[in-house]
Amino acid sequence: MSAFDSPSAIYLQIADRMQEQILTGAWQEGKRIPSIREMAAEVQVNPNTVMRAYAHLQEQGVIFNRRGVGYFVSPEGKARVCAMKQASFIENRLPRLFHEAQLLGISPEQLMKLYQAFRDEER
Repeated sequence: MSAFDSPSAIYLQIADRMQEQILTGAWQEGKRIPSIREMAAEVQVNPNTVMRAYAHLQEQGVIFNRRGVGYFVSPEGKARVCAMKQASFIENRLPRLFHEAQLLGISPEQLMKLYQAFRDEER
């Protein structure tokens, strides 16, 4: 993983990366995820910081702990992550995107064409 570069707390950045692993399918529902120590070694931070990220995701119902076995992605983990990320995107990022597009004179039709071209490239 790359260095932490966001102004948000490191544990939230770790949680965000973990959520991305779930959304991409790298970590599947019901499957075990790296232990706190494994994740701490991977991202090169103190295990306590990783523990905060795990606790944060556990509070949101994204992951759960089986005592003595490890942490797992919740059966509804991907849906929860998707819903949270969508709400955040719609609430925080889209308004800025729309504002900038309006300032630059980019029409909704142009945005749709650009988005469709992006989706076509992704396939």
